[in-house]
Amino acid sequence: MGLPKTGSYHFLYNNNMQHNDCFQLGHITRTHGTRGEVVIYLDVDYPEDYEELESVFVEIKGQLIPYFVKSINVQKGSKAIVKFEDINSIEAATPLINCPLFLPEDNLDELDGSQFYYHEIIGFKVVDDKLGELGTVTTVYTMSTQDLIAMNYNGHEVLIPVNDTIVPGINRQQKVLNVRLPEGLLDVYLEEGTAAADDDDTEID
Repeated sequence: MGLPKTGSYHFLYNNNMQHNDCFQLGHITRTHGTRGEVVIYLDVDYPEDYEELESVFVEIKGQLIPYFVKSINVQKGSKAIVKFEDINSIEAATPLINCPLFLPEDNLDELDGSQFYYHEIIGFKVVDDKLGELGTVTTVYTMSTQDLIAMNYNGHEVLIPVNDTIVPGINRQQKVLNVRLPEGLLDVYLEEGTAAADDDDTEID
């Protein structure tokens, strides 16, 4: 699940690149030193696969701007220290803090029906093998302990743990995420929603 292993990353400059053509690689967290280096967070399963990253799109004020990588040092904890070409001072690097990083989707390997990229399932229908169609995928939360797929179910956000048993695969043509939800999972969120509604309706004398 998520972003699997892939090859080295390089793309040709394209000033018409749109967000829909890309996947988010991560974001810049802070500057590093005084020579323009930055620390980036790689929101991927295998950060070491990006040790030969040559270029990346940086989102600045809603626009995808290509930056070429002069050097990259991938470290533990999904972090990397990056030096971009023509960014040679802390003053030049500071405006890049918190900017998202993107790569073209063409760089991604094709996956079979049992695997998927998180970004591609947004908007997919969630279909349980016993309960049928439930709702729609709204986002995916990547956590240190457990990745969670968020589904809109009858006005409630339901979080589905990502593993091969609960999420066996997808149907790309029908845009369906197949699931086998643990018994009682939906009830937990429905009960939480009911309790919150009851609290809102309570009048204080």
